[in-house]
Amino acid sequence: MASDDGLSEGTVKNILDQETLKWVFVGGKGGVGKTTCSSILSILLSRVRSSVLIISTDPAHNLSDAFQQRFTKAPTLVNGFTNLYAMEVDPTVENDDLRSVDGMDGFLSDLANAIPGIDEAMSFAEMLKLVQTMDYSVIVFDTAPTGHTLRLLQFPATLEKGLAKVMALKNRFGGLFNQMTHMFGVDDEFGEDAILGKLDGMKDVIEQVNRQFKDPDLTTFACVCIPEFLSLYETERLVQELTKFEIDTHNIIINQVLFDEEGVESKLLKARMRMQQKYLDQFYMLYDDFHITKLPLLPQEVCGVEALKSFSDKFLSPYKPPFTKGTVEEVEQRISILSTQLKEAERELDKLKRG
Repeated sequence: MASDDGLSEGTVKNILDQETLKWVFVGGKGGVGKTTCSSILSILLSRVRSSVLIISTDPAHNLSDAFQQRFTKAPTLVNGFTNLYAMEVDPTVENDDLRSVDGMDGFLSDLANAIPGIDEAMSFAEMLKLVQTMDYSVIVFDTAPTGHTLRLLQFPATLEKGLAKVMALKNRFGGLFNQMTHMFGVDDEFGEDAILGKLDGMKDVIEQVNRQFKDPDLTTFACVCIPEFLSLYETERLVQELTKFEIDTHNIIINQVLFDEEGVESKLLKARMRMQQKYLDQFYMLYDDFHITKLPLLPQEVCGVEALKSFSDKFLSPYKPPFTKGTVEEVEQRISILSTQLKEAERELDKLKRG
């Protein structure tokens, strides 16, 4: 379907129709509406899938706010649904957590930190390992802002590299590593074999996840943005990085779009619409082979299950302003609005005259 300006309009139906999808990532710049979009995607998927899990990997969790329900690191059934679950996890792990979980002292913790990102990668691997034991038809990730998301997607590769380095050290130095762990007071339970065994145990999971992330039949990434320069820049950066990681992406959701409706007379709003249109044109030019979904800026927040369900219609069919500019209906609507504004101004003037 084409819009009045000749630009092709898209929806997210392609994601819903792709029955093989296992992982759906939703990401973009901070403050563009990722949580709302991922929540609505999970609701739409719950209509066509047997079971759906939405996971927030953003340390500033907003899923609980979006659904107006408290979520934890354990999957919780979303109120009003029989097959939609949500959980909020932090894919990062601090050194103290690493010690308490693995019984590692400062020496071994420093060894882990010598491999950049290995601590976070191990934590992410544990989360994926847990998720894979659960029987969900599809899993939606509500990710952190772009920089964190790109690091998250690098975790499988980071762990693989880390494992290779550790195994190389083991082969090179033989029992020296084990002797040093004893020297630093680490029990056999947390010595070389235990740690390497734990890392090696993750390897199969990580390799499997890495293969799945790079399989367009199993994984896709939906980019959320707004029609502004910085968001366009972040989206282009994100798409390029996803391409480098061999992760499929063919959906862009442009949120907070101002449509020329209701006879807008405000100079500020008209200026914002012109600015947005400039960047919308660039989005369509850069991503002419993507499914681009435009969502209107609303006068209120989208919070709660009913509000999310109501707004979900905009994801399934291109949004159309209630009146087309230049038609009899549109002019009548403008007259009605101006008449209302005139009456309000007259009442205000009368009140001022009365003193």
